[in-house]
Amino acid sequence: MKLTIGHLYPELLNLYGDRGNIISMVQRLKWRGMDAQVKEFSLGDKIDFSQLDIILLGGGSDREQLLVCNRLKKIKSDFIAYVEQGGVVLAICGGYQLLGNSYKMGDETVQGLGVVDIHTERGDGRLIGNIVLQSDLFPLPVVGFENHGGRTFIGSHRPFGQVRSGHGNNGRDRQEGVVYKNVIGTYLHGPLLPKNPHVCDYLLQTALDRRYGKVELPPLDDRDELAANRYIVKRFSQE
Repeated sequence: MKLTIGHLYPELLNLYGDRGNIISMVQRLKWRGMDAQVKEFSLGDKIDFSQLDIILLGGGSDREQLLVCNRLKKIKSDFIAYVEQGGVVLAICGGYQLLGNSYKMGDETVQGLGVVDIHTERGDGRLIGNIVLQSDLFPLPVVGFENHGGRTFIGSHRPFGQVRSGHGNNGRDRQEGVVYKNVIGTYLHGPLLPKNPHVCDYLLQTALDRRYGKVELPPLDDRDELAANRYIVKRFSQE
């Protein structure tokens, strides 16, 4: 079995080492004897979404984010069709903001892709620090690091998790990220997946089931990863 992972515009959206999420997915498939192909796309490349099993949109600065947004708007219908057909997407920070209806960039309001009915406003100061979530997708907490000036509001959508320690989407409602169909949008860097093997396996399992029908994903020895996860949870949940 093989999964094809599309890394969209890594030369622009890799502000906090989000490429590590790709490395984690590829390695966890290889450890199980499964193949992974990574396709990196630049702004001028044509994307055949039917060939992709997982898409990663990373974080970038305002300038790079605007360039990507303008490009994605040209293929908006194809991207939305992929999502509505159950395609798996992990969107981090700036990539997460791009999924919404709009986001503020300085005094300018930029129209997003409208994949999810959310919006992002510009706040005073940045929300920075380690963060711990409890997500109803997983029995284990999710940990990461956030650093964002935007405040995202998801309305009635399902959050990725409830904030146990940290700021989250906007520093007010104690929610972090969004889940829509097989899309996870989140502000968590770290990178996210090496720190949270259960999240990585969730994405892989979802993509494998979509491509091949129900697939058994053999467990891995994650003692070291989970020990690190527990340490972060214990340390920052007590602060």
